[in-house]
Amino acid sequence: MTEAVAFVPGHVTGFFTADHDDDPTKAGSRGAGVALADGVTVRLEPGDGVEVNGEDSEIEAVDRVLNALRSTARVVVETELPLSAGFGVSGAAALGAALTANEVFGHGLSENELVTIAHGAEVQAGTGLGDVVAQARGGFPVRLEAGAPAHGAMDGVPAARNVEYVSFGELSTTAVLNGDTEALTAAGREALSALVAEPTLETFMHVSRSFAREVGLLTPAVREAIEDVSATGGEASMAMLGETVFALDTGLSDAGYDAERCSVSLAGAHLR
Repeated sequence: MTEAVAFVPGHVTGFFTADHDDDPTKAGSRGAGVALADGVTVRLEPGDGVEVNGEDSEIEAVDRVLNALRSTARVVVETELPLSAGFGVSGAAALGAALTANEVFGHGLSENELVTIAHGAEVQAGTGLGDVVAQARGGFPVRLEAGAPAHGAMDGVPAARNVEYVSFGELSTTAVLNGDTEALTAAGREALSALVAEPTLETFMHVSRSFAREVGLLTPAVREAIEDVSATGGEASMAMLGETVFALDTGLSDAGYDAERCSVSLAGAHLR
């Protein structure tokens, strides 16, 4: 089997909408986030199934990608990011599987075609709506329109800053996305409008905090950490969807938290 390794950045969403459609390539979300240099590596081995950090795992989006590409392989995923904590690991695994399978099996597809396959797979799996397109772009991606590349529209906040994060536990993305998302989408639209009017990191962090409060997703631990960072003059918000707080620069460390620190992944997903 030809050797191919993909790197896909972790992605933290600050705010989002839930835009549903019968066509999974048109469904997705609008919103904004940050692509992290801490990410996911994916490679293929002979066999089948998915392995995450040395253990057998189930990632439906990855299975759907391989089915769409009519490829059989064991997908080996490695990451230091917390799982099910708002870092887009399932989307990263799906996109990494698409990139590596295309290389290994010689499918000859373009980046946009592979992103479309991975995005549709994750939407159908119910594990995310916008991580894949954001991870493909890198930086501080802003999703202006929902969907895969042919339907969605992307922009970004032109900046390069370090980011810190600390995770307190897991939240179920599927439970939130399958619930009533009308109020969430209204708040996400408002946040996006404010960010488009003033595309700065300060605006991004401010509207992300407002969104988290308005939609009622803040847990006590997350709320306390955000307030602690604000008290020291920093900028922090909640990762959607996980019990995770992210901050610019050294915001969490300055507030006394033992946080992970990384740069922003400006390149986005790519083969190594």
